[in-house]
Amino acid sequence: MPTVAMDELLKIATSWGLHLNQRQIEQFARYSVELRAWNTRVNLTSITDEREIVVRHFLDSLRCALSWGDAPSCLIDVGSGAGFPGLPLKILRPELRVTLVESVGKKAAFLQHIVAALDLHDVTVVTARAEVVGRDPQHREQYDVVTARAVAELATLAEYCLPLCRIGGRVLAPKGSNVDDEIARAHVAIARLGGHLVSIEPVALPGVEPRTLIVIAKIAPTPAAYPRAVGIPAKRPIR
Repeated sequence: MPTVAMDELLKIATSWGLHLNQRQIEQFARYSVELRAWNTRVNLTSITDEREIVVRHFLDSLRCALSWGDAPSCLIDVGSGAGFPGLPLKILRPELRVTLVESVGKKAAFLQHIVAALDLHDVTVVTARAEVVGRDPQHREQYDVVTARAVAELATLAEYCLPLCRIGGRVLAPKGSNVDDEIARAHVAIARLGGHLVSIEPVALPGVEPRTLIVIAKIAPTPAAYPRAVGIPAKRPIR
């Protein structure tokens, strides 16, 4: 039986023009159950209430679909953690080819489990650092959409994400509300890495403090020197 939280998920997604069928709602319900069960032994999220999971994880992730431009065929989620925002977007658009990048083995194991439990296809879990993946020809500049949530400050995030994005693609970075200083510090990095800041979009979720979605377009190739070695983008962001 659908829960009140899943009813709210359906209602709000529909109000955004995102249509979920019964199977998709059941996948989200199973996702919530599995997330809470695994969270008792692996630190995946501090949010354990079902409604909070729906709002702060599922809806916050689905909001990205309103800003990814032309319908993408492939998406990579950097620092995927428990799968946000990559897996809710895969549930929404089953035809998407999705790659989840997660360097922590226990979190990557959860991702493998939940992909199987939800019977999702064309999902690859890569257990590696973003700096390594960004230099791999199999992944470099191959994706229509690159997502990353709660991973790093924007200047560092740009160095993780833009090398993975094809020219004409987009980087989507869900953030909190106070992003002006972070964006100001990231302008040089975004430009140097081949990006262009498209928009800073307010995100309204029920009962949650205001949030922001930062949208960056990839307009030029990323120079071969980037991303730098593991740990350097975080220690010495491009300024």
